[in-house]
Amino acid sequence: MLGMNKAFKIAGTAVIALFVATAIRCLAADSAVLRNGFSIRHERRQVIGTITRLFLDGDDASFVDIPTIEIDHFETAPAEPAAQLKTAQLKMQTSAKLVEHPLDLDEVVRAASGTYRLDPDLVNSVIRAESGFNVRAVSPKGAQGLMQLMPQTASQLGVQNAFDPQANVEGGTRYLRELLERYNFDLIKALAAYNAGPRRVEQYGGVPPYYETKAYVARIVRDFNQKKLAAKAAAQPAPQKNAANKSAAAHASSTKVHKSNPQTEAKVAPSPASEPN
Repeated sequence: MLGMNKAFKIAGTAVIALFVATAIRCLAADSAVLRNGFSIRHERRQVIGTITRLFLDGDDASFVDIPTIEIDHFETAPAEPAAQLKTAQLKMQTSAKLVEHPLDLDEVVRAASGTYRLDPDLVNSVIRAESGFNVRAVSPKGAQGLMQLMPQTASQLGVQNAFDPQANVEGGTRYLRELLERYNFDLIKALAAYNAGPRRVEQYGGVPPYYETKAYVARIVRDFNQKKLAAKAAAQPAPQKNAANKSAAAHASSTKVHKSNPQTEAKVAPSPASEPN
């Protein structure tokens, strides 16, 4: 399942030294470009032992610690609108949380699925289709996080930070449950509404005639069915002896009877239960 049992993280564990080095102040907003390609915009930075503290605002209250070895380089950050800056800060805060507390996404999915009485395999299939398990995914239309919640939808669901994997999955799972109830547990309509919105599903009386939505629904259903088939195959008992082995066993049994009862040899025949299937 794309290594979901492995913790999501942006850097390895670092030993934090107890001494503080000289602070390095940025003349303007910079971006710390990490080795994994992720960048963090900050106002100033300070090296503390083996970590670099990136201050997000002008004060000292908002910062994130990154192992210095994970920083590839620094570059001047372009000016950003306030909304984009807030989104970038949310991404950074989520990444910092994942560094400190590696996340078991399987457990998050199981917990949310249990709360809203959904199959975890279905929730995982939706996550795969929505974001490919990318915690920091952002769509061109602005949908965010693992289950690609639009800001308005996230707000209605009480999700304050859509880049928080636990909050995102819980909110997305709740939304999917609400859609299933709305359409009398018609999974196809619920998935179409998750992708295109309930208004479009009701407008067309089902899956809207959009290629993107049709492909989206088909992709999730196919992935979900594959999971179920794989689980069913794994649960199958060990195969019994094949027909040849059964025939050999029946033959050996008949031979033994013949030797002990020679007077009935011509009448002995394998019982129906001993014949090959």
